[in-house]
Amino acid sequence: MINAIDPNQLLTQMRALQAQASDSVKPLPMQEGQQNSGRVDFSQVMQNAVGQVNELQKSSGDLKTAFEMGDPNVNLVDVMIASQKASVAFEATLQVRNKMVEAYQEVMRMSI
Repeated sequence: MINAIDPNQLLTQMRALQAQASDSVKPLPMQEGQQNSGRVDFSQVMQNAVGQVNELQKSSGDLKTAFEMGDPNVNLVDVMIASQKASVAFEATLQVRNKMVEAYQEVMRMSI
């Protein structure tokens, strides 16, 4: 039997992820003579995102290996969920990269 998705639980998880994402964004350290404008360093955000994708892929690989080796504490559901999380995160990062390249190319085509 398939369990129904509880909308309240889904909403709670989404809010927790939103809070986690907003906590991971840190403003740039202020340099001399600079005022705090609330800006976020895009390169730092991208570096953090790529690091998180890397961690997801590593943990997914570790779970796959443990399952293949017959670890009784690892079940197939956990392996598949971790694999899909890593796949979705990688695809999202790839799409952001593609959009950045498109934007860069468009800026380079602009006449001065």
